[in-house]
Amino acid sequence: MESRLARRIRLFCDSGQVRPEVAAFVTAELEALAADGRPVTEDSAGMLAGHLLMALTRLLDGETVDSFRTDAAVAEELADRPEALARARDVAGRAHSELGALLPGPEVNFLALHLAVWHAGAAVSAARPRRDTP
Repeated sequence: MESRLARRIRLFCDSGQVRPEVAAFVTAELEALAADGRPVTEDSAGMLAGHLLMALTRLLDGETVDSFRTDAAVAEELADRPEALARARDVAGRAHSELGALLPGPEVNFLALHLAVWHAGAAVSAARPRRDTP
């Protein structure tokens, strides 16, 4: 049975909103997160997946990606989560080498915020497992 998160990605791709290579890239990134032993579900990573799908697609389509957060605000938010920023930079590096999509710094910071929320939520979920229902 297809998970809700997999269905979300497939629908983005089937509707033409995202390119197949972007959907494949995001799926691989989510699988890498899951390989860390933390839950990757619609509830825990849906916003992360949707944001990354659309940001990469906009970049590949030649659009600019606007950011609403300042670096100072992000630094404050991520002060206790340096692993989130490091992982976001790694994802951005892979997106650039695999897709040719160069995520700008503010977008990497926003991705780091998503990863920090996922990591915090995953820690709670690990203590209280949830099912990713259809």
